[in-house]
Amino acid sequence: MSQGFDPDRQPQFLGHPVGLFVLFFTEMWERMSYYGMRALLVLYMVDHLLLRPDVGEAVLGFATLRGILESAYGPLENQALASQIYGVYTAFVYLTPFFGGLLADRVLGQRRSVLIGGSIMALGHFLMAFENLFLLALITLIIGNGAFKPNISTQVGALYKEGDSRRDGAYTIFYMGINLGAFLSPLVCGTLGQTMGWHYGFGAAGVGMILGLIVYVFGQKYLAPDSLALREASAAPAEPMTSNEWRRVGALIVLCGLNVVFWGVYEQQGNTMQLWADDRTWWPTIGSFTIPTTWYQSFNPAMIFLFAPLLDRLWAWQSGRGNEPSSVTKMAIGCGLLGSAYLIMIGAVSVVPEDQKANLGWLVATTFVLTIGELYLSPIGLSLVSKVAPPRIVSMMMGMWFLSSFAGNYLSGFLGMYWERMPKEAFFMMLSALALTTGLVMFAINKPLRRATESAN
Repeated sequence: MSQGFDPDRQPQFLGHPVGLFVLFFTEMWERMSYYGMRALLVLYMVDHLLLRPDVGEAVLGFATLRGILESAYGPLENQALASQIYGVYTAFVYLTPFFGGLLADRVLGQRRSVLIGGSIMALGHFLMAFENLFLLALITLIIGNGAFKPNISTQVGALYKEGDSRRDGAYTIFYMGINLGAFLSPLVCGTLGQTMGWHYGFGAAGVGMILGLIVYVFGQKYLAPDSLALREASAAPAEPMTSNEWRRVGALIVLCGLNVVFWGVYEQQGNTMQLWADDRTWWPTIGSFTIPTTWYQSFNPAMIFLFAPLLDRLWAWQSGRGNEPSSVTKMAIGCGLLGSAYLIMIGAVSVVPEDQKANLGWLVATTFVLTIGELYLSPIGLSLVSKVAPPRIVSMMMGMWFLSSFAGNYLSGFLGMYWERMPKEAFFMMLSALALTTGLVMFAINKPLRRATESAN
């Protein structure tokens, strides 16, 4: 790849550089592997691993981990323990990207980081086939994701010149790739895990990761050069950050802090909402085949495919009229919608007796509102980071953006401990109040945050 990469001279497809679709399919396969494993994780622990009477001795490091968690939270029943492990795992998946981004900016570059990270993740998925290596597999996945996640996202923005109006649309397309993988994962990994055996599902996740790496290796000629390679080629000394750049970094840090609550509430989909889908929801039977409850994990990504293009058109129409919401306003709307989604679940608890299964429509309606909220926040945040972050630390700042998911996913596990301790109506009210309050705070500080982030343009 030459250092003289010119975005305007790259092959185009659907109005975007071909490199966008290389990253689209790479991320699609990686997300299929991640969400396939996530769809099975809580159920695997609750319905299998934690039922083993010898789990403390059989699983390497398990007794130590349980001791640490119970020293902080007291004795934990299986569901609460599974929720905590889920929260710790998904939290650290989003902690390591900060360090992976830092390493890419200073030492490895984005491309090598993606290849190294994807290879380590594939190994982690295959290690899940060995019950005694369960925790080692999780640690391997956490490390690999740290190298992969921020550097694949950063490369999307590098395909476009500064100020290119297609960048927001590019991240929306890229986000659809994420959710195509998330949609396929429960259908493939979840079905295999629940019908043929847990380890078939985990193995399918590993195969997905390898396919993603193959796409990336053969498509590298369409990608922009690493920011590290460009800096080394220029041989220019690093200059100190300007006051304007520090304001932009500060604004991103504030937004990351507020996003923690959003992700803590949102990530109940893979935790307590999956338990509701498994225990309290009636699933149709077609002939002799009953739809696996892990298919619930496909609802959200399927709706993203349906509604992301519609929202993109809505924002374009609003832009033409001069009243498109700012990025910060969109994120505040996303928090409000997330909080509103759990009000629907309060209705489900009120209407459906505890000894009966709820209609699938409750999950569909909740997921619809939740998905629109996600579209107002998540892809907008990725695009905002690529535009606002100073170029010399863009991968690290993308990793910092994922830090909000780190804290949010841990918060998800902490909140999930109350699933069996609180009445369900109170539990869903707590989730709703947290998200709605965060949205109100974003609205309240919208103007100063918008001024800081728009100073990059």
